[in-house]
Amino acid sequence: MQVFKFGGASVKDASGVKNLASVLKQVGFENTLVVVSAMGKTTNAIELVIKNYFENKGELQSSIQEVKKYHNEILLDLFETTQHSIFKKIASVFDELDHFLNRNKSPDYNFVYDQTIGFGELISTAIISEYLNTVGIQNNWLDVRNCIKTDSYYRRANVNWEETQKAIKSNFDRNRLQITQGFLGSDAHNFTTTLGREGSDYTAAIFAYCLNAERVTIWKDVPGVLNADPRYFENSQLLNSISYKEAIELAFYGASVIHPKTLQPLQQKEIPLVVKSFLNPKDAGTKVSKGIGIEPNIPCYIVKKNQVLVSLSSLDFSYIVEENISEIFKLLHYYKMKVDVIQNSAISFSVCFENTYGNLEKLLQHLKAKFKVTCHENVSLYTVRHYNEQAITSVEKDKTLLLKQLTQETIQIVTK
Repeated sequence: MQVFKFGGASVKDASGVKNLASVLKQVGFENTLVVVSAMGKTTNAIELVIKNYFENKGELQSSIQEVKKYHNEILLDLFETTQHSIFKKIASVFDELDHFLNRNKSPDYNFVYDQTIGFGELISTAIISEYLNTVGIQNNWLDVRNCIKTDSYYRRANVNWEETQKAIKSNFDRNRLQITQGFLGSDAHNFTTTLGREGSDYTAAIFAYCLNAERVTIWKDVPGVLNADPRYFENSQLLNSISYKEAIELAFYGASVIHPKTLQPLQQKEIPLVVKSFLNPKDAGTKVSKGIGIEPNIPCYIVKKNQVLVSLSSLDFSYIVEENISEIFKLLHYYKMKVDVIQNSAISFSVCFENTYGNLEKLLQHLKAKFKVTCHENVSLYTVRHYNEQAITSVEKDKTLLLKQLTQETIQIVTK
């Protein structure tokens, strides 16, 4: 059993879909599950639909129309005639989207987000499944929401592993290629949930764990796991192999190639993860498995943009002690802030986090009741694993340093 995952960049247009078929033909697809993300930038486009639904109803239909137009162009490039059944199938999916937005009564943004955002994956997998059938790669389209069961923590749902294993066992057919969606699940009431942005890798790992897969392969537009994101760093290098522990560290700090939750279930059953290029499918890529460290052993650079750095000090210059820190973390948890760095001294406490849910102003008002608060928005958090002096110098060059923290293996620097 093997699990493949193709991200949005790999299927952003008709040629990408055709290349996916080519990859399957080259490497084989017997006893295989393929997990696919939404096409291209569809998730961003549907996020605009959701924003317009709440804030600008006048632009709602035009933003939906943009999503329809994008997918229709791909359909026209893939299929010879508009009489093909896939056109009606995709039109029906968009009808479902319209129906939900018209009848929804819930004011909960996170609930509406999860019921809406997954249409990107439902559309992409329907198109890809139908195209593969037309070129002789027979497959079944599988609704992942019938397989991955979660709680109702919308936009970052937690997997109910017992229910998920039962559902996968009853819904999965090993005798045929299966095509399913990444990122999605469903709760006990069968409402759609999502596993967090970039959660398709996690979907692949969940299936691999439950199916006792031999390996997971993530197909990317890069040759494998690089020691730095080439969009932000020059001269990035391919890592040939990484241990689970090292990969989990890199994922925790925000390495974009591997989702933070992906590796834990794979490590538990020692299922290797391979990251390969969909442009050069025969190349070795990067293998993540049981082992020691990384090869080659070089500094690994990670950057997170659009972070928030909040520094707190007591109003009366008293110590910041356990009681204060406990209260601060309760507030961070309550307002759903994902903490990346903390640093404290006798009378101050600094924390760098992501304002994913837009609750920053509420948090600051709460904190200002007890602390003197300094807030820096839109800062960048740089993390370097296995750093050396040259690596530190290259990160700090021409930047304003707001926070710096070193451990034996890792340095983290917040800059403006």
